[in-house]
Amino acid sequence: MSLQTDIKGQIKEAMLAKDQLRLGVVRGLVAAFMNELVAKQRKPTEELSDDDVLSVIRRAVKQRKDSIEQFKAGGRQDLVDVEASELSVLEKYLPQMMSQDEIKKVAEAKKSELGITDKSKLGQFVGTLMKELKGKADGADVKAVAESLF
Repeated sequence: MSLQTDIKGQIKEAMLAKDQLRLGVVRGLVAAFMNELVAKQRKPTEELSDDDVLSVIRRAVKQRKDSIEQFKAGGRQDLVDVEASELSVLEKYLPQMMSQDEIKKVAEAKKSELGITDKSKLGQFVGTLMKELKGKADGADVKAVAESLF
């Protein structure tokens, strides 16, 4: 069963459990899946690949994190709490991310493979790492590890 079908099925589970938070988040994801299909000029009844589904979920996670930062800056703790609880629901659908130690091992190997010695090629190095670790590591963590190597 595809990830999209699994998430659609969780609408019913959330309704039966009377879990309004999860229900709202899952409904939002299903709507985002349809929007993604329309953006790709496909029929809304078709299914996204699991990679596309994960990218939609990652986008939703990033939006929640940005909102949390903005609400904290504005002093709206009530909205921070709502966004944080939605974020925790969304993160359950994502695969486990690599730790900074794991990223560092890959980054050191890639640095010696590419022969990068100075900080002027940092952008290129981070880009190469992001392509290699796509979906496995958080971009902010990858950037922090790459900068620490120089």
